[in-house]
Order: sequence, then C-alpha cells, then structure tokens
Amino acid sequence: MAVREIAYDVHGWGRGKVWFADDVLVWHELPSPTHGSAAANGHPLVDRLRAYFAGERVGFDDVPIELDWCTDFQRAVAETLRAVPYGEVVTYGELAALAGYPNAQRAAGTFCAHNRLPLVLPCHRVVAAGELGSYGSLGAGFKRRLLELEGVDI
Repeated sequence: MAVREIAYDVHGWGRGKVWFADDVLVWHELPSPTHGSAAANGHPLVDRLRAYFAGERVGFDDVPIELDWCTDFQRAVAETLRAVPYGEVVTYGELAALAGYPNAQRAAGTFCAHNRLPLVLPCHRVVAAGELGSYGSLGAGFKRRLLELEGVDI
C-alpha cells in the first residue's frame, strides 16, 4: 500500500503534514513553526484543516481513518473522541466512561498522548480533572490555543 505525504502551511501556526493510504488518513502532524513554505495543495482535508486553523467551525468526523492497529479499548476511545463536539471538553475519566471503560482514565490519557490523528480524534478536547492537562511535545500552550480557537474558556 502506497502512502502519500502532503505538507500544508497555516498562517500563524506553521507547517503540518498528513499521510494517506489511498484516501484513508493514517497519520497527521499538527502545524509547528518552520522556515520556507510547503507547496500549495488543494486536497479537501488540507483545505478543511486550513479553515479550522483560520477559526472556522469545521468538523472532521466524516474523514476516513485507519484504525486497524487499535485494540477494542483504543477503538472505543477513538470513536468516543470523534463524538466530542467542537467547543466542548471532557475529562480523561469522562472519556473512559463514555467509551465504556469506567476507571480507565489513565489508559484513555495514554491513548491521547499517542494519538496519531489529532483534530480528527480531537484529544485537545480532553482535559485533566481540575486543570488543562498536557499535550505531548507541542505542550499545554498549544492545547490552550486550540481550545481558545474553539471558544472554550480555560
């Protein structure tokens, strides 16, 4: 199966990348500051990502994604994440319970920490009880910025 990489630039955010196998999204890197620019690309998902980062209310729940690597628990968390609405947050404990695994908040957090499809599986909408929580290598500031973009007051 051939995998195609597409880089995209977003003003004020940087350059991100998406990888597709056929028309199925298999990996996504959020934008980070970089020098130079990516070639313009008219892929429909790239256009939607740019619109999202420009502040438009864009959903990604219809984007075909590859989840063959998931366990039953991971698939349940992924499907539950897709259902968390734009502009709303849940705690890791709520995410685990909604996925059918109460008391598995740490495992839900681990899934979010290794999420290879951010925005499509919007783990930035999952917060720690009483605080924002982390956001991997991009940090809590990036998570806060995404939530502010969606109108969440943190």
